[in-house]
Amino acid sequence: MSNKVLVIGKTGQLARCLEECAHSAPALQLEFSGRDELDLSKPEKIAGYIAQKAPAIVINAAAYTAVDKAEDDEELATLVNAVAPGEIAKGASMVDAPVVHVSTDYVFDGTSRRSYRESDPVNPLGVYGRSKLAGELAVSQANHQYVIIRTAWVYSAYGNNFVKTMLRHGSARDELSVVDDQIGNPTSAHDLATVILQIAKSMANNRKDASFGVYHAAGTGAG
Repeated sequence: MSNKVLVIGKTGQLARCLEECAHSAPALQLEFSGRDELDLSKPEKIAGYIAQKAPAIVINAAAYTAVDKAEDDEELATLVNAVAPGEIAKGASMVDAPVVHVSTDYVFDGTSRRSYRESDPVNPLGVYGRSKLAGELAVSQANHQYVIIRTAWVYSAYGNNFVKTMLRHGSARDELSVVDDQIGNPTSAHDLATVILQIAKSMANNRKDASFGVYHAAGTGAG
């Protein structure tokens, strides 16, 4: 069996961390497809592209992540987060490849007083959360070999994230004002990448025993 892993995404923080962490899974042959190769806002081209690449495993590390902007850009957020993942899963299914899809805690409404479990009812409150939940459903319907990973508050040295924003503002201001009514688990993109590669390696070694389904993966503690 081929160990070629097609990673959808190239410049995002998770994709870049997957590339950095690839040494932890040397048996996997990672190939990255960015927007120039595969534009997720044009989902009609996705399945055929993936089928032509014929990977053994597909990892979707790309998404529309601008939560606030999504409220005014619902069409694009829906294309990238809801429609495209289904086409990615469909293309993977065409070559009998499992798919790893990254989702978010925004599929919940945030009212729980404890950490969310996979069995908890979903209730997204905004466009971003609704689009990501629709993407989960599309993946599960298009390919029975799927792992959906819900994560939260991802940060790394790359791209834009809350940690980098606070460091930048903290170096320029004597005092910072931020909301204090949100609790979450900051998650290292490197840690998340390591988890995803372990899943991919397990799939490559013994797909028959792979535990497909929906899982939560986030940092410990709360911020």
